[in-house]
Amino acid sequence: MDGAGHPSRRALLAGGLAGAAVALAGCTTTRADSPAASASPQARPTTPAAAFTRLMDGNKRWVSGDLQHPNRDPNRRQLVAQEQEPFGSILSCIDSRVPPELLFDTGLGDLYVMRTGGEAVGPVVTGSVEYGPMTSGTPLIVVLGHQRCGAVKAAYESIRDGKPLPGNLQAIVTALQPAYDQAVREGGADPVETMARAQVTLTAADLRANQDLAPLVAKGALAVVGAYYSLDTGQVEVLAGAP
Repeated sequence: MDGAGHPSRRALLAGGLAGAAVALAGCTTTRADSPAASASPQARPTTPAAAFTRLMDGNKRWVSGDLQHPNRDPNRRQLVAQEQEPFGSILSCIDSRVPPELLFDTGLGDLYVMRTGGEAVGPVVTGSVEYGPMTSGTPLIVVLGHQRCGAVKAAYESIRDGKPLPGNLQAIVTALQPAYDQAVREGGADPVETMARAQVTLTAADLRANQDLAPLVAKGALAVVGAYYSLDTGQVEVLAGAP
């Protein structure tokens, strides 16, 4: 019986191994054909319009949940390890709910990101924003405010009530004073939201007129966009400066 049974067992074993190989091959094929594995790196946008389109397309994916998570693998890490050429510079708030890399569905080496309370700007921040366009040819700057900004609310109440904030928080209040003044002039049902939007448009306008950035804007090599992020929907609304 043993001699008669061995061939059958060998046949069953061979068949099982063959089936397993087919199954593994099928799994491998499925992984290779998945969007994450087969997607090739996109060329870096070199014009303001192309960079703006790339960002807004990413935000549409964020809103819909159809994310690509581009440029977030070891190959990308190695590619940008020695050199970077980000296509966009984002000045946004420190708020934990507004990470630019996520809400624009970008990856390693795609964006320069500066984050300050209420997009408050000073010399160091301005220099950081200038860095991309002036050293890497970055064609797009986005000043990104957002809904229910705590920094703007705190600054608004501090100025309104004449009560300075403690420590260096007062520097944020001082930086946001022009936005407060504009919000008071404009009025509206929600003065804090009005002030948050004013901060975006005023900051973007100042950067657009910056003595070092203005020549790049004038020749069409750079666009400075003011935008506003909805915490409720995830959508980025363009306020000014779209190329």
